[in-house]
Amino acid sequence: MDLLGALETLRRPLDRELFPLAVGEAAADRRALRELTGQLDDYLLPRLRAIDAPLLAVVGGSTGAGKSTLVNSLVGADVAEPGVLRPTTLVPTLVVSPADRSWFMGQNVLPGLSRATGDGPGALRVVTSASLGPGLALLDAPDIDSVVTANRELAAQLLAAADLWLFVTTAARYADEVPWSFLRSARERSTALAVVLDRVSQEAVEPVSRDLSRLLTENGLDGTRLFTVPEAALPDEKARLPAAYVEPISAWLAGLADDAAERSRVVRQTLSGALDSLTTRVPSLATAVERQQDAFDGLRSIVSGAYAGGMADFDEGMRDGSLLRGEVLARWQDFIGTGDLMRSLESRVGWLRDRVVGFFTGRVPEVQLRDALESGVEALIRGAADGSAERALDGWSAAPGGPGVLERLGAVESARLGRASPDLGKRAEAAVRGWQEYVLDLVREEGAERRTTARVASFGVNGAGLLLMLAVFASTGGLTGIEVGIAGGTSVLSQKLLEAVFGDQAVRSLTVRAREDLRERVRILLEEEAARFTARLESVEPPKGTADALRKAGRRIHEHRAELPAAGESAKTAELRPPVIGPEERS
Repeated sequence: MDLLGALETLRRPLDRELFPLAVGEAAADRRALRELTGQLDDYLLPRLRAIDAPLLAVVGGSTGAGKSTLVNSLVGADVAEPGVLRPTTLVPTLVVSPADRSWFMGQNVLPGLSRATGDGPGALRVVTSASLGPGLALLDAPDIDSVVTANRELAAQLLAAADLWLFVTTAARYADEVPWSFLRSARERSTALAVVLDRVSQEAVEPVSRDLSRLLTENGLDGTRLFTVPEAALPDEKARLPAAYVEPISAWLAGLADDAAERSRVVRQTLSGALDSLTTRVPSLATAVERQQDAFDGLRSIVSGAYAGGMADFDEGMRDGSLLRGEVLARWQDFIGTGDLMRSLESRVGWLRDRVVGFFTGRVPEVQLRDALESGVEALIRGAADGSAERALDGWSAAPGGPGVLERLGAVESARLGRASPDLGKRAEAAVRGWQEYVLDLVREEGAERRTTARVASFGVNGAGLLLMLAVFASTGGLTGIEVGIAGGTSVLSQKLLEAVFGDQAVRSLTVRAREDLRERVRILLEEEAARFTARLESVEPPKGTADALRKAGRRIHEHRAELPAAGESAKTAELRPPVIGPEERS
């Protein structure tokens, strides 16, 4: 992998939104992502692919600094559109030599902006001027402090795409903070820079220039080329400055156009600075991505905990005997009554078995008890799912990043998310019926033993199966008063009769297997319910490992940093030179 390949590897993970959650400094993180992506697309990648392509100088600065007037004056033609209304530069104008027009009309520079030869929104207006020598282009950018947000963002994008900044300020505004924030950015990225102090009265030229030089030094920009343009009384806003006023700037730019070595030096200075800036920008971006990932993991953990709680609620519902209330109790009581149940267990087990056999052979339809049990389990499942959904929704509402996710869903959809899904009833019904069939299969399997075949036949598979289903809910914790006696009698009687058929060890094994099968079916249902939450995350979550991929790409760029092509050498030619072997590659 070469330097260009390392940059392309860095660019790939940036194609999607990496900061969907409002956690930390998300707005600043998104801005940093846009800036990095823009500089890769608009400058680093195209410049490295064509190191000796024409130099791009962007004329930038504050509102009313006279950027467009300066550009028109430098090329000696009305190519840019100055005016009194703000903002003035709505469509950036790129002035190129006729010899370079084909290069700039393609997608070599600023590929995200369409090309136009007239005025039009969202375009880069390209005009030719014979006064510019081949190898240099001037771009009139929007105001860096424009009242229009899109203009400010475009100005920053264009400056990031420049080989050279021609930064324009005025005697009245040279100390403003906004311009200096951009100038400090140029310093941090070693961008080639020249400053134009515009509209300076004759008596203020010396003190203002001296003070501006002082500020440049204090901000680490000492040695920056400084041009002064005297204030001129122009007949109208569209008039050009006298040629003598801009002659030093024109001569300097002409020298750049004529001197390939100097152009190369400027390009490499800015390119090197942009590459060096990645050593801090990429790890910082990776850390911000990890912050997002932590927030996603936190939201997912809330859902996991909420539905684990739902499973615990279901387990408690199986243990506390509450399932044996209501319809299940009524169906069982139709057969045995509430009277001498426990005494009957002691002295009349045979009589009770006869009663049970009669119950399951037609005198009281067994389907009623089975249906009542099915309805009770389904209600228990729905209660666990509803409670889980409510806990998950409440947890998201208070967790970092969660409110934003819910806001994106909308109030109605969020409210639906806080309840079990509408089709849970059908799925729960299918799960419980599947469980009941499984229990009957257990009874058939156990009844296939020669020693138990006759005893199972005396009850019937359905009868023995229902007794086993009742035994799954054998505890009476949570019941009070007469309910304990009834429910407890139900459970104990079921247990005793099953032991008479299969033996106590087999009954314990069958009960555990039946209980675990039911729990597994409920666990799957609750996982499906939890997926309603996690699916909302998966649709916006950055791919796993994005932060690591960014850091690795940043290290690759650093390892291949020395491969920056020399003057007169394209990136393709540079591939023929021996690569710099990084630590990872050596291993």
